Amino acid sequence: MPTIQEMLENQDYVITDGAMGTLLFAAGLEQGDPPELWNLKYPARVADVHQAYLEAGSQIILTNTFGGSRLRLALHNAESHVSAANKAAAEILRQVADQSEKEILVAGDIGPTGEVLAPYGELAFQDAKDAFQEQAAALTAGGVDLIWIETMSDLEEVRAAVEATREVSRDIPIVTTMTFDTHGRTMMGVTPEQAFETLSGLGASALGGNCGNGPEEIIEVVTKMRAIDEETILVAKANAGIPELVKGKAVYRASPETMADYAIQSYQAGARVIGACCGSTPDHIAAISQALSNHLRL
Repeated sequence: MPTIQEMLENQDYVITDGAMGTLLFAAGLEQGDPPELWNLKYPARVADVHQAYLEAGSQIILTNTFGGSRLRLALHNAESHVSAANKAAAEILRQVADQSEKEILVAGDIGPTGEVLAPYGELAFQDAKDAFQEQAAALTAGGVDLIWIETMSDLEEVRAAVEATREVSRDIPIVTTMTFDTHGRTMMGVTPEQAFETLSGLGASALGGNCGNGPEEIIEVVTKMRAIDEETILVAKANAGIPELVKGKAVYRASPETMADYAIQSYQAGARVIGACCGSTPDHIAAISQALSNHLRL
């Protein structure tokens, strides 16, 4: 299977997938229930989401494991299912990818622990690292092509996740993205420039921004990172707008057409791995894919 770098030797950009939770809620997931347990309970429904993104044009698809660490699953008394749920997630997506005639990269998704690391919080660096290592080991055992560390706010938490992954595999590619949702910084005050310096120093194959407050924010992040370096592969994976709370549920208003415009602007800013995050659907990804294809034919 080619790496992201190898894919970009033969094409101008690579399309990722969009939201997982948005589609699982539509398929019956209840608010407050961990999506990761669906890898064990309803694997066919999870596979259907992956298949929908594949058909929409995604070339990198993330496993259903964003909250799959023991620290996140412990909130649901499900920490004993870490290995099984993560390995199953990788196997589900691996099967979908292998059945396709297209080359699809299976990315093992690792999200934040949901806790604040010391000295600002109570979570010790080693405890975070142990949790990430357990998750990375299960994802690797399930057959992922790379590890995708996303939605991070703390550079030390990113470091813990990368070091944990490297203890599992010395050569598996790692992608890292942070969320800059607080006046152009992460919740922990990290700027795009600081993120670029640290993430590139950690040896990420690609890096950038995801989630946050919508497309404009991600475009600004990519612009600032590209100003530092012309060669690094940058990732843009924006939410489908800023969520609004409607009857207790988060609603994202950005249309597929809006996200198509964001994709072109992200590409022009320097992103080469482009997709979407919360609130997006295969329709958004299809629009992104078509817009980029049309733009580069002009």
